[in-house]
Amino acid sequence: MHLVCENEGIEGNRFVVTGGLGFVGSALCSELIRRGADEVRILDPLTSSPWSDHLKNLGVRFIQGDVSKKKDVEKALRGATCVFHLASYGMSGKEMLQAGRIDEVNINGTCHVLDACLDFGIKRLVYVSTYNVVFGGKEIVNGNEGLPYFPIDDHVDPYGRSKSIAEQLVLKSNGRQSKKKNGTCLYTCVIRPAGIYGPGEERHLPRIVSYAKLGLFTFRIGDAGVKTDWVYLDNLVLALILASMGLLDDIPGREGRPVAAGQPYFICDGSPINTFEFIRPLLKSLEYDLPNATLDVSHALFLGRIFWVLYTFFYPWLNRSWLPQPFILPAEVYKVGVTHYFSYLKAKEELGYVPVVSPQEGMSATISYWQGRNRKTLDGPTIYAWLFCIIGMSALFCAAFLPAYGPNKLNRTFTLFFLRSITTAQIVFILATMAHVIEGLYAWKLAKRVDPANAKGWFWQTFALGFFSLRLLLKRAKKQK
Repeated sequence: MHLVCENEGIEGNRFVVTGGLGFVGSALCSELIRRGADEVRILDPLTSSPWSDHLKNLGVRFIQGDVSKKKDVEKALRGATCVFHLASYGMSGKEMLQAGRIDEVNINGTCHVLDACLDFGIKRLVYVSTYNVVFGGKEIVNGNEGLPYFPIDDHVDPYGRSKSIAEQLVLKSNGRQSKKKNGTCLYTCVIRPAGIYGPGEERHLPRIVSYAKLGLFTFRIGDAGVKTDWVYLDNLVLALILASMGLLDDIPGREGRPVAAGQPYFICDGSPINTFEFIRPLLKSLEYDLPNATLDVSHALFLGRIFWVLYTFFYPWLNRSWLPQPFILPAEVYKVGVTHYFSYLKAKEELGYVPVVSPQEGMSATISYWQGRNRKTLDGPTIYAWLFCIIGMSALFCAAFLPAYGPNKLNRTFTLFFLRSITTAQIVFILATMAHVIEGLYAWKLAKRVDPANAKGWFWQTFALGFFSLRLLLKRAKKQK
């Protein structure tokens, strides 16, 4: 693709990024501004994100709205020259079970974007899709864009099915005449990114790290030879920029025939790797262990289906913060347990895409981010320490001070077997409580020097958990020396 300059089609143009307050969208908006875009608008249901202040300072315009609402889409897209459609729903976790909302955003929302582009004479639309449009649990080695779509009815989750439908709608809309009857056409293309990572990523890595922190990351899925793709944030943003340039219809030698028009592109770092080996350096840097046990895909799928059924009963409360993420779901089993990686050769040849950040550089930046993030938060013991302390102290209190009725009768019998008398149980509980108070006060005093922003948190956590918490603070204090 021959371009006059590296900012061809960006300088002086007006862009809309749906889902622009997200991890990828915010980075894309920043890059568009850096390259000289005249105006960048964000359409997002959120009003703020970790990147919103930075974007406001750059002059990005925020439009609060939902792609599933036609009026919101029309308001955001009116007068734009290029649209990046990133907004989606249901990629992972609890969202994956909300089929109605997934279709509403991913399918209906995409239809609204397409309609608005045609109504307003917008010439370029770049749609962000997913590997799942061709992958559904069957091994793919070095796949390319010639692969057929995975059968719609065979998808194991609503997200993959909805993204496949939306992608096909986008590609079939390529070349359609604008309703403004001014001779302009809508040119569309699709970017299919691998698993996205980088500093600030909030979907995959935080969930993995939280499981490791709680001691719940207990097994790998699939054998060690399984490989998948990843793409660093900066590489994906570059691909999106190049895709928008590939839709220009005034490139010398290709007037009226944009190279990317009607085309899908796989985008990755070009270094397929086992998912668990990929995250090993990150977990090691945070002093968490990678599990040694392995669960084969069939057993992991069975476990995923159990969680799917279980969380279906909680459907009305899936958006509530008190409901934790499911441990694993069937589509996530396939993502990490079945080999599927793709070539970016087509993107290289037609768009000029070559990763600018290597996997080693990308992971190094990600590790630095997570180490800084961990320094600002409390170190917490595993869930087993929480259960031991909370259940143990509660059981001891009930046995020592409450009547022996119902379940407490058995609890008291068990306690007396070890402590021999109620008086001894009462003394042990009082001494343990005093020890926790003293440890909590010491932790508060030490934290005021070592981690002043979280001093109160260290007090309450150490008061509840005693030495299980205090040892982590002592370890942090030792590091600072």
